[in-house]
Order: sequence, then C-alpha cells, then structure tokens
Amino acid sequence: MYRVVLKRSVCAACVAWVVMMSVGAAHAQSPPASGASTPSAPTQALPVPMGTGAGEHGANSPFAPLQPRADVLPWSVLTDVKTKTVKNRILPVFGAAQQGLNQKTQRIQGFMMPLDPGEKQRHFLISSVPLTCSFCLPGGPESMVEVTTKTPVRYSMEPVVVEGKFAVLADDPYGMYYRMTDAIAVK
Repeated sequence: MYRVVLKRSVCAACVAWVVMMSVGAAHAQSPPASGASTPSAPTQALPVPMGTGAGEHGANSPFAPLQPRADVLPWSVLTDVKTKTVKNRILPVFGAAQQGLNQKTQRIQGFMMPLDPGEKQRHFLISSVPLTCSFCLPGGPESMVEVTTKTPVRYSMEPVVVEGKFAVLADDPYGMYYRMTDAIAVK
C-alpha cells in the first residue's frame, strides 16, 4: 500500500485520485504463488501536487521546460519571495529584487492558463510550469502572473512571451502576487 504524505492543502480531486490509485493498486496485486514470498509494500510517498511554492517542471511532463532567454524576467526572481501570516491570511513579503520591478515594463515567458473559453485570450494567467491537472494549480502565487492584454493573444500550449506594465501586489484580494496590464505578445 502506498503512503500519501500531505504537507499543505491539496486539491480534493487529486487526493481522491491518489487514494483511488493506491487502493486500486492494492486490490490489483495477485496473491503470491504457493511457496513464494510476499513482496513488501513500497514505503515511498507518492508525489502530490501541492499548489503552493514555486512550480516544478515534472520529469514526465509532455511539455518541454522553458528555455532560458536573456530578454525576459527570470522566474527565479519572482519565486524568491517570503510570506507572513496576518489574521488568517498569508501575505507576500517582497525583497528589493521584486519591489524594483513594480510599475515598470517587464517581459515574461511562461505557459498560458486561460481564464475564459476561446481561441484568443485577453485575460489569463501565465505560469512558470505547464498546467498538468485541470483541477490543480501548477505552483503557488509566486509562480504565476495575472495578465490582461491590449489585444487578444492566441491560446497556445507552447510557451508564450508577453510584455507589459508589471505590478507587485502586497495585498491582492484574489491572492495574486503579480499582475501585468496592457500586455502585448512578443516573439
């Protein structure tokens, strides 16, 4: 039987999937042949998407990881943020590197997560890693940027690059840490 380790809040659908898979795996084992020893159960923890922290590109992902580009803001700068708890809320504590980006034009590369249906998007999230579960976020708020564009951007499962006015959000009501407005698609 697999042991599931939950460190932070996890999507209920993913927990249900992990439980179903571990129960199914236990029932699928055939009884040992007479005289054969019973294999010991694995003690490793199953990887569970956490939805918090910097997104990690999975080794089994069908999507290639982002290729480094000198002309875009590195995700390592955005994900290097601390948090504090204030009255049952988790708020970001930005360093000088993040604060220096506020209200300046920035260029960012990532994977598009549409917020509305349609082939072209004007409002979406861009993430450091691709979305691999339709029920879970690929990382925490430090690994996503909310984007609104001047003109619609064609949805793509490949990485996109957008440029616009960047905002560092200290206390966003939706829990976002970063927002880009008046963005345009860049090659």
